[in-house]
Amino acid sequence: MADFPTTARVVIIGGGAVGVSVLYHLAKAGWSDCVLLEKNELTAGSTWHAAGNCPSFSTSWAVMNMQRYSLELYRTLGEEVDYPMNYHVSGSIRLGHSKERVMEFERARGMGRYQGLDLEMMQISDLKDRYPFMETHDLAGALYDPDDGDIDPAQLTQALAKGARQMGAQILRFTPATGVRREGDEWVVETEKGEIRCDKVVNAAGYYAQKVGEWFKPYGGRTVPMTVMSHQYFLTEPVPELEAWSKENGKLPLLRDVDSSYYLRQEKFGLNLGPYERNCKPHWVTPDDPMPEDFSFQLYPDDLDRLEWYIEDAMARVPILGTAGVGRVINGPIPYAPDGLPLIGPMPGVPNAYEACVFTFGITQAGGAGKVLAEWITEGCTEWDMWAVDPRRYTGYVDQDYCNAKAVETYGHEYAMHFPHHTWPAGRNKRLSPLQSRLERVGAQFGAYNGWERANWFAAPGDDTSEAASQTWDRNGPWAARVQQECEAVRDTCGILAISGFTRLAVEGPGARAHIDRLTCSHLPKPGRVGLAYFPDDRGRILTEMSVIPQSDDSIWLITAAVAQWHDRDVLQRGLPDGVKVDDRSDKYECLLVTGPKARDTLAPLTNADLTLPWLSFQQAQVCGCECVLLRVSFAGELGWEVHCMTDDAPVIWDAVTGTGATPFGMFALNSLRIEKGYRAWKGDLSTDYSLLEGGLDRFIRWDKEFPGKPALQAEQQQGSAKKFVTLLIDAGDCDAPYMSSLWHSDAVVGETTSGAWGYRVGASVALGMLRADLAVAGTELEVEIYGQRYSAVVQPGQPLWDPENIGLRA
Repeated sequence: MADFPTTARVVIIGGGAVGVSVLYHLAKAGWSDCVLLEKNELTAGSTWHAAGNCPSFSTSWAVMNMQRYSLELYRTLGEEVDYPMNYHVSGSIRLGHSKERVMEFERARGMGRYQGLDLEMMQISDLKDRYPFMETHDLAGALYDPDDGDIDPAQLTQALAKGARQMGAQILRFTPATGVRREGDEWVVETEKGEIRCDKVVNAAGYYAQKVGEWFKPYGGRTVPMTVMSHQYFLTEPVPELEAWSKENGKLPLLRDVDSSYYLRQEKFGLNLGPYERNCKPHWVTPDDPMPEDFSFQLYPDDLDRLEWYIEDAMARVPILGTAGVGRVINGPIPYAPDGLPLIGPMPGVPNAYEACVFTFGITQAGGAGKVLAEWITEGCTEWDMWAVDPRRYTGYVDQDYCNAKAVETYGHEYAMHFPHHTWPAGRNKRLSPLQSRLERVGAQFGAYNGWERANWFAAPGDDTSEAASQTWDRNGPWAARVQQECEAVRDTCGILAISGFTRLAVEGPGARAHIDRLTCSHLPKPGRVGLAYFPDDRGRILTEMSVIPQSDDSIWLITAAVAQWHDRDVLQRGLPDGVKVDDRSDKYECLLVTGPKARDTLAPLTNADLTLPWLSFQQAQVCGCECVLLRVSFAGELGWEVHCMTDDAPVIWDAVTGTGATPFGMFALNSLRIEKGYRAWKGDLSTDYSLLEGGLDRFIRWDKEFPGKPALQAEQQQGSAKKFVTLLIDAGDCDAPYMSSLWHSDAVVGETTSGAWGYRVGASVALGMLRADLAVAGTELEVEIYGQRYSAVVQPGQPLWDPENIGLRA
């Protein structure tokens, strides 16, 4: 083919709404020499049969940002590219059957207000004014979203495609990619029509993303974590009563009965019912049901029996639904990641490769996803922190059984509330420490952290440990008294916490220290000492923090959050010199935090370590005859040591420490203890939404050296930061402030919380947050919006609430 492109800056594999949006946004960013490959016609995968609903609602800050952007784009896209689009902004009503659901609505409303959305709580008595065909007798509340609606997915995709072509990008239909290979610093994308050499490649292959992902395995890739689910909805014949009403009043708002788990939308003069049923069905997951080579523009057989309960419930809610026959059934493939959120960002382990795939709500997210991925590709970072959808959030523990179990759970609970003390049961026990049975025997209630089972709290006999008991926004559940006891043990005597799954990375080779020093703005400690180092991006925003433990100039150990495993590996591999390597040793070691004022007395009979060495010291020693590394640090803010040992040695040490009377404590207690000290948590308080100066990390910046983002931070230092990190004491009610609760002052939103918890040592509700800089002064009185209610709060001095002089840590 004379016009077949043999080179491109970026090649995108997949021509659904998301892939075309990526192409459009790359071209808009000035990268017009990009190519999209589609095996069939555009939209042939999940896009063509998508319902096309366009909500802005989300309780994820990142996802709400992305969806908000999409809806803003869609309002003007047709006019911009001169392509007609059926985009109906009808508004939507979400129905709540319980107090807890109404609280969730209030939380989303507060987040939406901060982002400029006009979500509105509705009175039950007003519902029939907007939706006269609905029964309302059993409802507790409702949320109205004026920006919600629906769009024709094919028209949206074609409009984005036209815009991309107008800016010079190319789309090759009926040109399936057949493989990729790496030659030097280039990718070669193989097709039946020829090869295309490119700098970067994007997997936007929809429900074929896992197959495409296999091509990247020889270059460091992994199996894409996903399962294909069958999503079924049906369209009714015209409803005469609805037709008569619509001719007078226009289109009904889209209705979501989220507690019953379905949406109901007007489609012309009929209705479109789409449930997310508990008895759902994955496809193409067994040998007798293989994924076909090409499923373009195809559907699964109808299976309405699966929806019987939901149909009956919807007919009871909106009786006119039962007056019309079924006109058409759509039962098509829809990809699910384990948590139901897409994969947008760098492909784990693979250079210059990206993912924009596994979209469950691909139409409402396509616009924002295109923007986000184009930023990753062209700038190496994104405007908003997008960890919620980063592909690297899933690491090596994820296998297909896990994906299948979680996809079924997530699909069947698509509209579920995500309570702060609740853990989902599917896909558990992927990574178990040798302490598992010991923790179980003393009542541990577990949560999964990067697949590792850690104790969240320890139940006493008779405590309610049912899943139902944890489905509340309140701080006080069966765990509350136990967490208080655990915190008091750490405060008064000695506690022990098994922190399985810390990420442990070793950077080794000539120049290892110099390499890390270039990546961090912080001072690196000398051998024998431990230091906290911060790694900024090129804008001076907070990429990550790591504990640094130098062994020599050629061997540096680093410890970081469990879930940051693949993310922080990538941070350390940026510009990695020849002869230097990053080695991941996370699975080889266990960590026991022994902390509290009696920690020295507890450890002394068990170890030959010098326990008089100061805070932030490091030593290799024996504990119970086992070779260990002891770090004198404690995220709980008390005298303590992290005891890092070989995994198989952990039971011996655990038995000895608990045998002296040390109290086991869990992650809920640790969260309370750390927040009283103002210690930041990754991807809550520490994220790329904030600069290091905004984050209050000035003392960790060495201005006399070069590091990423230094010019941006110098400019901010001269001009002043827009926000400042603060600690707040809140006169809260039954709930503590969740992430992204709005801060109010003089009836204006002036900031947001980044984390919150009850502080058992200080006896108060505590929040960390970001506040408008002029108000970030000790004593400033604010209000914090918590699930729709505002509570008085006071900005605290810039020091820890508990033990501000760090006397306990340094004892």
